[in-house]
Amino acid sequence: MQSVIRSTLWLVFFASILAAWWLMYAMSIGMGLDVFGRATPAMNPMMMDMMMGSFVPLFIMWAAMMAAMMLPTLVPTLRAYEDLIANADGTRAGWSGVLLGYFAVWVAFAAGIAALQLGLRGAGLLDMMGAATSLWITAALLIAVGAFQFSRTKEICHGVCHAPMHYFLGHWRTGFAGGLRMGLSLGAFCVGCCWGFMALGFAGGVMSLLWMGAATLFMVLEKLPQIGHRLTKPMGFALIAGGLVLAANILFNGA
Repeated sequence: MQSVIRSTLWLVFFASILAAWWLMYAMSIGMGLDVFGRATPAMNPMMMDMMMGSFVPLFIMWAAMMAAMMLPTLVPTLRAYEDLIANADGTRAGWSGVLLGYFAVWVAFAAGIAALQLGLRGAGLLDMMGAATSLWITAALLIAVGAFQFSRTKEICHGVCHAPMHYFLGHWRTGFAGGLRMGLSLGAFCVGCCWGFMALGFAGGVMSLLWMGAATLFMVLEKLPQIGHRLTKPMGFALIAGGLVLAANILFNGA
């Protein structure tokens, strides 16, 4: 019976991720965008304005994006909790609580960044597709997110995300309520670790499926216990270099 419950929960988990990606793809096609988040001849201005111009649909879009991008990064954490089901007093209810708490934090983040996007668009800093209206903003964003990769905050938050078993051993709580509490805390650390990669969506447009896929892949790799700690600073160097190259191009070529 336990194996059936385990298999069902994992199937629901991965099905939710696939559903979120399908929803993002359907939204992109419905608005007439390509995989880069750019307008195609089939662009639907009415659909675009409906999705990107008011809080509720924009929040739904960001919440679906968080499910598509951030749930895959939780796999090592859920696997670590499973080890404690076998070797300690973890439960499937606790496992579910960790998942729910973690995702609840990212849903709250989705609400915040949706409101931020609307505010930045109102200020003329973002266009209708959620892309920066100035290349200077894009360059500054790349440099800022790259610099954050070297910060103490990143180090602390990534340390928790990168080694969830250590977190569980130091903050263990039993049952669903305990799992929920740990999930909320883990979600907060994860936001602290990965917020920059969400903000990078403003560099080229938040509906870019290519950016979503690349960011998801990197965040999954960054959280793998075996290699994650080796990727953080090289990515920081790459982002800073990209921002500086873009800034130099603007200065010397006016592009």
